[in-house]
Amino acid sequence: MLEAGRGRRRKRRRWPQRLAFTLVVLMIGAAALLVLMPSRASGPANVHSSADPPARHAAKRPPPHTEYGIKLAPAAEQVRLNPKQLRSGLLFDVHSGDVLWERDPGHELPIASLTKMMTALVTIAHSKPSDRVLVTSAATKFTGSGVGLLPRGKKVPERALLYGLLLPSGNDAAIALAQHVAGNQVDFISKMNTQARAMGLRCTRFSTVSGVVDQGNFSCASDLAVLAHAMLTNRLLGRIVGSRSAILPFPIKGGKLFLYNNNPLLITRYPGADGVKTGFTTASGPCLVATARRGHSWLGVVLLHSGNTTGQAEQLLNAGFAKLRHA
Repeated sequence: MLEAGRGRRRKRRRWPQRLAFTLVVLMIGAAALLVLMPSRASGPANVHSSADPPARHAAKRPPPHTEYGIKLAPAAEQVRLNPKQLRSGLLFDVHSGDVLWERDPGHELPIASLTKMMTALVTIAHSKPSDRVLVTSAATKFTGSGVGLLPRGKKVPERALLYGLLLPSGNDAAIALAQHVAGNQVDFISKMNTQARAMGLRCTRFSTVSGVVDQGNFSCASDLAVLAHAMLTNRLLGRIVGSRSAILPFPIKGGKLFLYNNNPLLITRYPGADGVKTGFTTASGPCLVATARRGHSWLGVVLLHSGNTTGQAEQLLNAGFAKLRHA
């Protein structure tokens, strides 16, 4: 009887120990569950607090992958030339982007007024050609090339400014368009760089709306081929850059604005020439993006820091069209 009583007392003593152990296990499990629940509910990419907004952790979307201006054309279509006095260049098929000839096409170089291709593309993306654009004092106090007849304080047609931007390479038109679209040049330049990333441009950065500033404003031949294609496939911009001249209604004496394209292939009436843009500063040297059509063939050439833009463009285009004819 005595032994049986002692056994029951020992069993009763074990119950508090077991209960304490069970409670400790439950507390540890509950703490672990509280730690894990937020990450399971939200997912690692969405964990944030009011002081740490989700935008800071949003993954940046990679630029689109494109072989335009990079992929080599078939060997039978490739051109073998060695132009002198040319820092970088490219001969490409406008339809496909295939490269027929290249020289250091990824080399980052100042691009002067070739910049205005992006200025035009951003303007078209964020406004309407039918808009009326206020000409500010900043637009009339430009340096370098310009339309030169912008009436300060008046509103002028955006379409006319686009012609003024791309034919005589108007720095004043670039300033007016930038202020119209973004309110100021700094914010417009931000839009230019955002657009460059969206297009997958690999070696392009802008620091000016016109190209008059060389520091921090550069691109490469491969990227400029992509920009040229975007210009030419926009109906309005393609029509503008292919025009040798234009007469446009404008609020000045006489009511008309007369503009002339400074593209050398359009000036010399090179057969099939239809764009795109010239550029020059001391740092960039003469630059040219030019395109031409022959039958179903459509070729483009990019020349950066060229000793002879007209002669080199004609030489490369002639060789390219000959290759395609016999390929």
